Amino acid sequence: MNESDNSVPAALGDDVSIGNLTVRYGDTTALRGAHLRIPAGTTTALVGESGSGKSTLALAASRLLPADAQIVSGSVRVGDTDLAALSGPRLREARGGVAAYLAQDASVALNPVLRVGSQIAEVHQVRHGVSRREAARLAENNLADVGIPDPARVARRYPHQLSGGMRQRAVIAIALAFRPRLLIADEPTTALDVTVQADILALIVRLQKQCGLTVLWITHDMSVVAEIADRVAVMYGGRIVEQADALELFESPAHPYTQALLGCFRQGRTAQPKHIVTAIKGSPPVGGVPDGCPFHPRCPHADDSHCRTTLPEPRVLGGGRQAACHHLEFAP
Repeated sequence: MNESDNSVPAALGDDVSIGNLTVRYGDTTALRGAHLRIPAGTTTALVGESGSGKSTLALAASRLLPADAQIVSGSVRVGDTDLAALSGPRLREARGGVAAYLAQDASVALNPVLRVGSQIAEVHQVRHGVSRREAARLAENNLADVGIPDPARVARRYPHQLSGGMRQRAVIAIALAFRPRLLIADEPTTALDVTVQADILALIVRLQKQCGLTVLWITHDMSVVAEIADRVAVMYGGRIVEQADALELFESPAHPYTQALLGCFRQGRTAQPKHIVTAIKGSPPVGGVPDGCPFHPRCPHADDSHCRTTLPEPRVLGGGRQAACHHLEFAP
């Protein structure tokens, strides 16, 4: 970040701990007792198929859930601050300062009828009550921080006048304007081409080192996980079914679902043009999870005595690794 700008204190980095987080949409429980710890200054990637609960966890941790969703229980601690317990002015102050949310689609996150600089300047005016001129200066500094050349010119542009990569940089500038301690990035490179995606990933890594950010990165792209993650958490059926250091998880996945995900990823990278890539049979549960292990309808190791009747609790495997499965003997 711009070291000459002392209007906002630099992020120090904090351990992040999500404990027993449960979220319900009406009668449907979308997130079931999620536990996750992210060491300060590191990146944890949250992976899983669409519908596994990744975005629900991200929105709950950011306190940005839609009106029809409810946090039933749990905590989201960033250092000494429990975001799940905040409300009113304290919650508004924590958004952007304690934790910031980086949306998947920058074209939707930005207001199409306002200039980019005005959208960034607004957050400075609302949060600190600075003048319009000072807010505009801070907005240009924020754009410069994320590697945008000629930030004064870009600040005068509307979102549709910018490329996808430039729009995503602008959204990152907004997210990091108040130097948050936790950045929650919800698949922010999905809509970008490979070259631009690489630039954005490099930018996040640079800013993380520079600002001491702790990052929760939601993605379905295992190649992104391999590039940026220190640890990986795997979600299925609204539960975190495995957590491990990234290298350990890629080398020896313990949970059958993790094994299947990595199998699809590796086969997809090596398949020839005429080869049919094998997918995981079936689909994630929609509108409610089955009894027992949520993965049992698709698992090759499922049995009637445990898997279809009893929810497996996470088992500690050493080295900070956990997996929730009745049959970890099938792990490599």
